[in-house]
Amino acid sequence: MSTLHVPPGRAGRLRLRHSLDVAERGADLLEQKLRILRAEHQRLRQAEEAAAQVWHERVKEAETWLVRGLLLSGEGALEAAAVALDRTDVVARWTSSMGARYPEDASCTMPARPPTTAAPANTALVHAEAAYRDVVRAAAEHAVAAAAVRIIGAEVLSTRQRVRALQRHWIPNLREALARTELALEESEHEDAVRRCWASGVRREEGPRSR
Repeated sequence: MSTLHVPPGRAGRLRLRHSLDVAERGADLLEQKLRILRAEHQRLRQAEEAAAQVWHERVKEAETWLVRGLLLSGEGALEAAAVALDRTDVVARWTSSMGARYPEDASCTMPARPPTTAAPANTALVHAEAAYRDVVRAAAEHAVAAAAVRIIGAEVLSTRQRVRALQRHWIPNLREALARTELALEESEHEDAVRRCWASGVRREEGPRSR
C-alpha cells in the first residue's frame, strides 16, 4: 500500500471511501466500454475478411485479363498502355468509437486515360486496365479494414488491462486500506469512550471528597 497516501482519522476514511467509489464506477464504465469495443472489433474483423475476399477475387479477375492481353499482343503492348496512366490517390475517412479513432473507408482518385493517348492494343488489355482499377479500390478498402481491426484490437487490449488492474489490484487495495482505517477508528473511538468513562468515574469519586 505504499502507493496510497491516506491522512489519519476520519479524513482518511472519507478519502478512501471516495477513492473506492470512483474506482468501482470507473471499472463499471470500462467494462461497458470493453463490451462495446469487443462487439465493434468483431464487426470490423468480419468486414476485413469480406474485404480480403473481394480483393483476392479482383486480383484473380485482373490477372486473367492481363494474361489474355499479353498472349495477344506481348509485353510491349502492356508497357505502351501503362505509359499514359497516372498515379492513384487514396484518402481514408476516419471515425471514432469509444474514444478510439480508426479509418472507416477509403476513396480512390484514379485519373482517366487522356483522350489524346492511344488505347491499349487489344480488348483484353482494356478489360485488364479496368479490372486493376477495381483491384486498387479493393486493396484500399482492405487496408482500411485491416488498420481498423488493429487499432480497435489494441484498444480492446488496453481497456481489458485497465479493467483488470482496477478489479484485481487497485479496488482490493482500497478496500483493504478502508477496512484497516475503519478498524483503527473503531479502536480509537472505543479507547476514547473508555477514557471518558474512566474520567467521569474519577470525577464522581473526587466530588464528595472535595466538599
